[in-house]
Amino acid sequence: MTLPATLSDDQLLRLVMAADEDAFTTLYRRRQGAIYRFALQMSGCNQIAEDVTQEVFMELMREPERYDAGRGTLSAYLYGIARNHVLRRLRRDRCYVPFTETDEGDGATVDGRLIAPGDPLDDLTRNESIEALRRAVLALPEHYREAVVLCDLHEMNYAEAAGALACSVGTIRSRLHRGRALLAEKLRAADRESRVSTLTSPARCLA
Repeated sequence: MTLPATLSDDQLLRLVMAADEDAFTTLYRRRQGAIYRFALQMSGCNQIAEDVTQEVFMELMREPERYDAGRGTLSAYLYGIARNHVLRRLRRDRCYVPFTETDEGDGATVDGRLIAPGDPLDDLTRNESIEALRRAVLALPEHYREAVVLCDLHEMNYAEAAGALACSVGTIRSRLHRGRALLAEKLRAADRESRVSTLTSPARCLA
């Protein structure tokens, strides 16, 4: 059975609770990508992101009644589950794995967004900036990283992020402010290192 695309998350979840497999599939397809990207941006590890995504939706399928609409959106609830699983894995594994880029068609995908090809030098500069941003985000303390990833990379508002992280809006504001400041410092440091490396590289001396 094909379900109407206009059904809300809450409507789909009610159908899931009534053992509607199509509703679960529709909900999974709608939210899986964002949960995967969040787990990837938090961990830097494709395998962790895949495992966490599977665990999030398995948990939802097993216990859909645990979701309380009065405490936030279903999307925020799923992010909250993902966050707990990511932190558990990071503390268990105690390591990060560098991000990798995936070729797709004529461009590259970065966190699920297609980037069209352009001038090779522009591509190199852009890719270095993306990698610097990823490293800087991963280097943030967990509570700042969560706020930056949710609000800046996933464009959640303060209330949604607070629901996902089970904290107050004021806490989100404070963490995001500090997280952005730390991120800016790390990116400036990375830029300085890149400039020094470029100036001292053998290729430049031979130019």
